[in-house]
Amino acid sequence: MNYADIKQYDVANGIGVRVSLFVSGCTHACEGCFNKEAWDFDYGKPFTEKEIEDIIEYMKHSYVAGLSLLGGEPMEPSNQEGILPLLRRVHETYPEKTIWMYSGYLFDEDILGRMCKESEISREIISYIDILVDGEFILARKNLKINFRGSDNQRIIDVKKSLETGEVVHWSEERV
Repeated sequence: MNYADIKQYDVANGIGVRVSLFVSGCTHACEGCFNKEAWDFDYGKPFTEKEIEDIIEYMKHSYVAGLSLLGGEPMEPSNQEGILPLLRRVHETYPEKTIWMYSGYLFDEDILGRMCKESEISREIISYIDILVDGEFILARKNLKINFRGSDNQRIIDVKKSLETGEVVHWSEERV
């Protein structure tokens, strides 16, 4: 897996100061995508153990609330094997910090409905995710007044509560 960028300090992609990993590779090709160069799976640099160590180091500070995964597309099957070791380490090292993921795939239809049924890797990945922002970016529904999303079709999902209840539970800032 390649990655486009690692932001040591990010306040736009989740609650609090976060470390953000932008993976390379996406097949959604959303019109108006803010990170079009990351559609290419070969864009950027190889994601190695060194980058995992760097992210773990960046997250050590008490003011860092967690990790955010963006893209590209973290849930592309070819990217899942690359992010899984990172998620294991973050969960093991910082169980109190949250993990947010942004995906163009729909949580209930694509991720749970297909990926998790077909892949143990997908099931393990989703077990580490606290918040998932799902759905493709739709330029015609772009909304600059909403938090943590680019278009108003995208949902902010509390993954842990959704897995507990068996229904999609939307996250709201009031519960922070």
